[in-house]
Amino acid sequence: MLLSFGLWTFLIQTVDVQPVGVNGTSVGFAAVNTWFHRLTGVHMGLYTITDWLGLVPIAVCIGFGMLGLMQWIHRKSIAKVDRDILLLGGYYILVILGYLIFEMIPINYRPILIDGAMEASYPSSTTLLVLSVMPTLLFQVNRRAKSQTIRRITAAFVILFSAFMVIGRLVAGVHWLTDIVGSVLVYIGPL
Repeated sequence: MLLSFGLWTFLIQTVDVQPVGVNGTSVGFAAVNTWFHRLTGVHMGLYTITDWLGLVPIAVCIGFGMLGLMQWIHRKSIAKVDRDILLLGGYYILVILGYLIFEMIPINYRPILIDGAMEASYPSSTTLLVLSVMPTLLFQVNRRAKSQTIRRITAAFVILFSAFMVIGRLVAGVHWLTDIVGSVLVYIGPL
């Protein structure tokens, strides 16, 4: 799947590239992207809701970071912190690095200005964050919780929340269709 993401990124930069973006920026898959953007329109209320809900995965990261820190302090050695928590911290660092790379090297810009400025759109950072972090919550709860009820509630929450965020970002009209697809490929790749 990571190869698919790489191929998708290449295709976005080479297939049907036209200056249809804000201020004439070039957009790959221009016909499909502009058609879908006209179809959905722009819904800033939904954008604001999904933007604020983007704090949920950040809270998940902070929560697991605090768990690791508490284990480190209590056990007096980082080597005694649960391995899965250490791996999770490394994974979160990779997610942050991926985000920073695509903020520094924009592939596509958003189809609209946000607060009067052009912003990178590929991959959708909010979608990437949600789809990269929320499954780790499910994994950790399944690993640590004994209660089947807690596991099921967490699974339902993660699935519904993630689906709402992906669809919400797509329908809000603040990303091109292909940018959301790229975010999904990034997420699926590490799994």
